[in-house]
Amino acid sequence: MKKNDIVAVLILSEIIALFLFFILKSLQIALLPAGSLFVVLPILAIIGIYIAYLIGKKILVIFQLAKFAIVGIANTAVDFGILNLLMFLTKTYEGKTIILFNTISFLIAVMHSYFWNKFWTFKANNKTSNATQFLQFLVVSIIGVFINSGIVYALSSLINPMFNLNQNAWVNMVKIVATIISLVWNFVGYKLIVFKEKMPAQGGSASG
Repeated sequence: MKKNDIVAVLILSEIIALFLFFILKSLQIALLPAGSLFVVLPILAIIGIYIAYLIGKKILVIFQLAKFAIVGIANTAVDFGILNLLMFLTKTYEGKTIILFNTISFLIAVMHSYFWNKFWTFKANNKTSNATQFLQFLVVSIIGVFINSGIVYALSSLINPMFNLNQNAWVNMVKIVATIISLVWNFVGYKLIVFKEKMPAQGGSASG
């Protein structure tokens, strides 16, 4: 395992910790003492990636799958974190405004995803030009935005909160459903179109 892999994992785990900390604060959930996420998550991430590296010596795809997974978790944290920040600042949890908020959070997560997946996870140095590859990535991701935002709007605005959840918690549950469905689309699109020369069968990102 190279030094840049360790640095990448540390950066990604701190990104996850930062946005997860805010999400938990927004939902008024206290699972761990304040600030402990910034210590616990990097330790767990380093242990996890090292185990994947050792297994990857026997099964090559495992190490890349582990990198793809942590990027996906970070993307999801960025996506959820920005959405919660926008809702928190405006106290808006439904209607057409939520489409705008969700689109903003999703697109930022997509840009984050492209950078990490291209230069770290897959190290995509195929013959496709950067401009063409990014355009392909963007088209696949924009379709994912429509899928993601459409589900969030429909379930948050047309259906009243269920399971005794408040609006904030309900939007986050709806967002989980939207993320899972858009994940399937993005995985297929990235696998068959964007990174097809560098992507053997493996897992995908949570938000892009």
